[in-house]
Amino acid sequence: MTIKPVGHVDPIPTGKRPGRNEPVGGDSKTDIINLSSKAVEQAEKYQVLELIKSAPELDDARIAELRDKINNPAYINDKVINATAENIVSAWFA
Repeated sequence: MTIKPVGHVDPIPTGKRPGRNEPVGGDSKTDIINLSSKAVEQAEKYQVLELIKSAPELDDARIAELRDKINNPAYINDKVINATAENIVSAWFA
C-alpha cells in the first residue's frame, strides 16, 4: 500500500480572517475603562501597603548608633557632609 503526499498547505496569513480580506479587529474603536475615585483611592492604598511591606526592617541599635554620631559635634565634618551630599545626589539621579 502506498500513501501519496497531500501537497503544499498554505497557512492562514497573520492578522487575517480566513476567507476575508480585512484585518482582524476591523474597525479602530478602542475600549475605555472608567475608575471611580474610590477605586483609585483603594489602589493607591494598596500600593502604599505593598511598599511598606517591601521596606527593610528597622534596626533599633543601628538607629541609636546613628543618633549618637549625629549628636557628636566631632562627627559632623566636611568629609561626612560631602559624602552625604554625594549619596543624596546619586540617589536622586539614579
